[in-house]
Amino acid sequence: MPSSTIRSISITVSDEDGAAAAAAPTRRPCGGRRKASARGLGQRAARLVARWWPVLLLLPAVALLLFEASRLRGSPRPPPRTPPASDGSTRPRASSVACASVNETVNVHCGFYSDNGGFKISEEDKRYMRTCKVVVSTCAFGGGDDLYQPIGMANSSFGRVCYAAFWDEVTLSTQEAEGKVIGDDGMIGRWRIIVVKSLPFVDQRLNGKIPKMLTHRLFPEARYSIWVDSKYQFRRDPIAVLEALLWRTNSTLAISEHGARSNIYDEGKAIVQKHKATPEEVEVQLTQYRQDGMPGEKRLHGLKALAEASIIVRELTPAPNHFMCAWFNEVVRFTSRDQLSFPYVLWRINMPGMSMFPVCSRRDLVNSLGHTRKVKPLTQTNPESSAS
Repeated sequence: MPSSTIRSISITVSDEDGAAAAAAPTRRPCGGRRKASARGLGQRAARLVARWWPVLLLLPAVALLLFEASRLRGSPRPPPRTPPASDGSTRPRASSVACASVNETVNVHCGFYSDNGGFKISEEDKRYMRTCKVVVSTCAFGGGDDLYQPIGMANSSFGRVCYAAFWDEVTLSTQEAEGKVIGDDGMIGRWRIIVVKSLPFVDQRLNGKIPKMLTHRLFPEARYSIWVDSKYQFRRDPIAVLEALLWRTNSTLAISEHGARSNIYDEGKAIVQKHKATPEEVEVQLTQYRQDGMPGEKRLHGLKALAEASIIVRELTPAPNHFMCAWFNEVVRFTSRDQLSFPYVLWRINMPGMSMFPVCSRRDLVNSLGHTRKVKPLTQTNPESSAS
């Protein structure tokens, strides 16, 4: 076909084809489409986070609470407190019974005797002792001291505090000879008189350490206790004393500082000089403490090393009970001079919640009336009882 003919050929395009061609979108490269899609997803995610961020924060907290709750439900319950032995002993009937569990593998024994052991208390007195929640206690064994009536109790404390005085039969007969007779309700004034039979030790000072240090064994339902040596008259409201010495200081055990000395080895010399123990007894005890590495510091764990120990205020919970059990074990093991063994126990047991108050505070709590007469030693103890 000639070229002129080719140049004259034309292509007719309809209006519908033109509109379709105009409406067809322009094809974009593949990479640009993916970027636009990603930007759209990011914007939607940001809008969702902005809208629901409180819920996103709450979900982890709820999950943590559920985890902790399930863990607590699976933890073992603490063992129940062991009730007093039915024979009236202040200690467990078997040597395997422990005073306070320190951890899963260590138990601290708190003194125990055979089934026929001593320190027997009547069932009536034991029933009374189980009713006490706050107790002020003292003891007079061997007839050495009179009974001084407490003063200064606030009206709000009446009916909330037990006053318990432990006597042996020697003290009972001595006081009755002076006209101080126990009433039908077991009381003399504000004191409930608890007569103890079959004292386990020949040393009356050592017998006195049982109510002094093992209050938690004698009063199984009590929460707080205040110990007062028998030479003192207690002259403050017990609840106010708990508030001042325990609650305000966030303490569980408060004891009076020693006013004259601060060093355990100086205390040993003073005990020998005052003939409160033999030189041989003191030397055996201090030699053992030296071998254990006991330092001669004046302060231990931030507290004065020596305590006067005539007033002890404590909460009857595991930590202070453990401390008192360990202290009792030392006076049974060595001399009955508890001021000599206190620094050792304080050093070995860095107990949280321990506090010490100065001599001026002790003098504010009590009137010092001194010992009335010489203590009569025991001539015979229960032959079937044996200290451990």
